[in-house]
Amino acid sequence: MADCSDPEIREAYEEVRDDKNATNWLLLQYASDKSDRLVLKSKGTGGLKEFVDSLDEGQAAFGYVRLNVSNDELSVRTKFIFVTWIGSGVKVMRKAKLSVHVSDVKNVLRVYAIDVNAHDKSEFNEEEILIQLRRAGGANYDRQAHNY
Repeated sequence: MADCSDPEIREAYEEVRDDKNATNWLLLQYASDKSDRLVLKSKGTGGLKEFVDSLDEGQAAFGYVRLNVSNDELSVRTKFIFVTWIGSGVKVMRKAKLSVHVSDVKNVLRVYAIDVNAHDKSEFNEEEILIQLRRAGGANYDRQAHNY
């Protein structure tokens, strides 16, 4: 069981959820290699790119990112992504525990449109993620997302 009791985690989650707050992402990491306690590693206002830049190849982490999705200038919607990050340098035992811990983290970071599981920073293509968010959002008037 992952320990997500750090009050900073809940506070950062509420900041990202608040459209009036500039904070649009957060990153949770384990307190140490042997610990199952998660802590708020960082948060920011620079969107998906800044979030991805904050990921460490040697760490396992969880993230939460707010993105604005639009089909046109009149239909902008706020959507959230939940990220499970397993860097290339993560040890086997940590990877195994991560699959169990993800449900504990989702109990705290609970409102999101899509789940992104990544092992490499190249997997964060913002355009592809926005397409997935549009599809998850119901009505989609974007011709690029259809196979016409």
